[in-house]
Amino acid sequence: MKIKILILFILSSFYFGIVGQNSSRIKLVTYNLLNYPLGYNTRNSEFKKVMDDIGPDIVVVQEITSLFGVNAFLNEVLDPSIFAAGPFLPGPDTESAIFYKDSLISLISHITIPTVLRDISEFTLYHNFTLDTLIIYSVHLKASDGYTNEQQRLAEVNVLRNVTDNLPVGTNYIVAGDFNIYYAGEPAYQKLINNSTSGYFIDPLPAGNWHANDFYASLHTQSTCNSIDCPNGGSNGGLDDRFDMILISQSIYDSTGIFLIENSNKAYGNDGLHFNKAINVPPFSVITQEIANALFNASDHLPVMAEFEFESINSVDPVEPLSFSFNLFQNYPNPFNPNTTIKFEVPKTTDVKLVLYDLLGRELKVLFEGEAKAGVTEVSVSAKELNSGIYFYRLSTSNHSSSKKLIVLK
Repeated sequence: MKIKILILFILSSFYFGIVGQNSSRIKLVTYNLLNYPLGYNTRNSEFKKVMDDIGPDIVVVQEITSLFGVNAFLNEVLDPSIFAAGPFLPGPDTESAIFYKDSLISLISHITIPTVLRDISEFTLYHNFTLDTLIIYSVHLKASDGYTNEQQRLAEVNVLRNVTDNLPVGTNYIVAGDFNIYYAGEPAYQKLINNSTSGYFIDPLPAGNWHANDFYASLHTQSTCNSIDCPNGGSNGGLDDRFDMILISQSIYDSTGIFLIENSNKAYGNDGLHFNKAINVPPFSVITQEIANALFNASDHLPVMAEFEFESINSVDPVEPLSFSFNLFQNYPNPFNPNTTIKFEVPKTTDVKLVLYDLLGRELKVLFEGEAKAGVTEVSVSAKELNSGIYFYRLSTSNHSSSKKLIVLK
């Protein structure tokens, strides 16, 4: 059974244009927190140093065990005035959680996809400015080497592929997390990248026999510790495995709406100089001793990061902050059925266009197009031709743009 929580939210008016050629850059981090919140009183300050140095926009974590842990990470590691946390959905083992800058990103839903061992989390996100939708799958596959464990990882990936193979072609999706895969020939990895059906993933980084191979030293993410007694009961052995990854869909690889920034996908803090060593052993070329110590004390995994460019649907030139006299109001009622009203305000007679989009950013209907008189204009919207679900409407003029969400409940 899938558990689905729909996050009903109200987007604030966007009183500025989108800079950077009608796109917005988002930094995503995935991080195995090592049985968090165990030892959080001492570990939170270390996690905070790492997060402050990375400066993420979205953080997806694994091995979190409770709602208390979600709140502790949000309030003591991140900044609750900047980040929001998705709902914690408890399961049979440690779980995933998501944190995001809600000024940039909104969480539409969190679905748990059960497997024999751990749930896979599906986070559906919406970019507040570009109207792009991104699905992130967070995984923590079966640990340890050997045939039996490889087959269990394959079974978990088969469950994931059953989901992604049924997504519409062109969907932007990512899988991130702790895969516990030792080499690219493993059945689970081969299943992830198998393109015989549509829901496959692409690995932006080199594939190979990563385990205990210094040729791939710059890709390794575990272990940050090389002593017998590692902090918080973590695994030892030094950096010699690429367990943590971010893989992308074909649509992201093709740069159709959302695309991966070149050379941004990396194991944070790994300079390739720490093969079979602890992360905090000098010398360092990409981080300081303080950050290296924080990584050592926080978790036995390194975080993995990647940056993505989100392109907007409509062309929106950079503009100055708008005055109160240009407004797109939240529709009322919302949710609605059978009718709702959208109001917008312009300071002078202006040509405007009001368009309805679905969650994937596809244009469904032009609600208003033409000259709007100075003041408030009301547009009636019927749910007659719409299915239950979430939609977005966007008001555009020659130099202003604003978007909001409406929900149809039938």
